[in-house]
Amino acid sequence: MAYFLQQVLNGLHGSALYALLAFGYALTHGVIRRTNLAYGPVFAFCGQMAILFAVAAYDELWLIWPVALAIGIVAAFLYATLLGSVLARGIFAPLAESSPNTIVAATLGVAIVLLELARLAADTRDYWLPPILAIPIVFLEWNGFKVTLTVIQLIDISTAIVAIAALVALLQRSRMGRLWRAVSDDPLAASMCGVDVARILALSVIAGAFLAALAGCLAAVYFGNISLGTGLVFGLKVLFVTAVGGYRSPLRAAIGAAAVGMGEALWTGYLPNDWRDVAVFVFLTVLLVLRPSDDGASSRI
Repeated sequence: MAYFLQQVLNGLHGSALYALLAFGYALTHGVIRRTNLAYGPVFAFCGQMAILFAVAAYDELWLIWPVALAIGIVAAFLYATLLGSVLARGIFAPLAESSPNTIVAATLGVAIVLLELARLAADTRDYWLPPILAIPIVFLEWNGFKVTLTVIQLIDISTAIVAIAALVALLQRSRMGRLWRAVSDDPLAASMCGVDVARILALSVIAGAFLAALAGCLAAVYFGNISLGTGLVFGLKVLFVTAVGGYRSPLRAAIGAAAVGMGEALWTGYLPNDWRDVAVFVFLTVLLVLRPSDDGASSRI
């Protein structure tokens, strides 16, 4: 029983990362209505930039780790702003009325560019952060087995929950949320009512990039390192999850992604880890095939 509880607690951390990414992806897809293959690489790229800037600030400027890490996180969010702006104005807006495959190809190109930029920035080396706040907190002890979470895991989980709750409240109660729902439901009708669709698209893409950067920073601080390959896998899982749960409901996408994260943790605890990703993709594919087609109902937050 204690071992099962430990796997559940471990799953909370992965669920928090997946939920952040899925919320941001659905927030973006709700207005662009196109598959975005650059989302996972943006998550990994921002996480890598946080690591590179933190290491540089520590090694070159001789700053203490908290200050160096803060500089890395700020750099990650600045890159997220830049990448979100480039994607919104340089790809999604010009190609909004083109074939969906056009944006798929364009975002795949962005993913490749980010992969190369990250490799060149790191000089083809792996940089690692030292363990940060890896202090275990014991929740339960059963026959000598301690059920624990580290301080950094609790911070990551709390940060994800607060961020998602704040954005849900924003979408439900603010003018920006009403405009987002209007554009998500019918961009043409929204524009005829005076809504600046291009502005809402840009803000949504930048907000999605911010959530990807936040997840990237949380993952980088916890794991110490993050690769573009990891970002691609995370991005594909999030794409499948949001396809199953509905692209126009960020909260539902986040809940579904959190369930996938929990399932992965339980699989890792009891079954061969080598087959985990295969099982997840097969399960999501089956759900996607069995899922009823979208009837065009209005967005539900």
